[in-house]
Amino acid sequence: MAFQPVVPMSGIGGWKFLQATYDKQLQSYTKSPQVRNDRDYLIEKFAQPISVEDFLKDTRLVRATMTAFDLSGEEWKKGFIKKVLEEVGNPDSTFLQRLNNSKYTAFAKALTPVNGKIDLSEEKIAAIAVSFERSSFELAIGNVDDSMRLSLNYNDEIGVMTANGASDDTIAYRILGDVPVYTMLKTALNLPSDTSKLPVERQAEMIKSSLKKVLGVSKLSEISSPELIDKMVVRYHAMKSITESSASSSPAAAALILLGGGSSYGYGSNASQNLFLSSFL
Repeated sequence: MAFQPVVPMSGIGGWKFLQATYDKQLQSYTKSPQVRNDRDYLIEKFAQPISVEDFLKDTRLVRATMTAFDLSGEEWKKGFIKKVLEEVGNPDSTFLQRLNNSKYTAFAKALTPVNGKIDLSEEKIAAIAVSFERSSFELAIGNVDDSMRLSLNYNDEIGVMTANGASDDTIAYRILGDVPVYTMLKTALNLPSDTSKLPVERQAEMIKSSLKKVLGVSKLSEISSPELIDKMVVRYHAMKSITESSASSSPAAAALILLGGGSSYGYGSNASQNLFLSSFL
């Protein structure tokens, strides 16, 4: 029987519980037969050089590999995947730069074919296998509570978006190009629901100004510190809870979600509940 991730409550309390039990739950999840079988299949197939054509014909291998790079659900785009793998080895190509998708870039660079063949070292295969386990686990968490999956994705991706001395404009456009990250931030920053209908330049300006104001930073490259990542994720859950309760609760009740019993992050009495529940995992 497959291990089912445990998220016993929604909102901030659920997020804190997941943070406290993540490693232990991941370990249990990776022992599931389906996860082990897919991981071992991936390792076996990449142990020898494989042509791009044979790779694309192997639906199971493509699915596992795409999952490892947080691209689950993209495996049916065989023509596009082939284009990505063709362009990554061309030093004159600007395709990946124009694509502006960190996940596809990581996928392409990891598999970079040489003379039409994907030939990976043992270390790279092992890293992809570990990434497959983690990504599969986080997908399973999303099946339990999608808001937790969005939070984990933000935690994983925001550092990539702000890396290598990226400018404020570059970071803003990377955020706009990542639907899960942008979805979470629109809620966390309380942006209007129709923001996506605005010109992209206007959306980028709203992202930049809102992040700087909420997180108190002068440059967006600062938002990837562990403290500010956690602050943004906690804010997301607080704002989501307020939005969901606003239709049935009074303004005073919504305010209590933020106050949460005096905690600086507003999770109040849930902290003791988290500690209690974590002892059973």
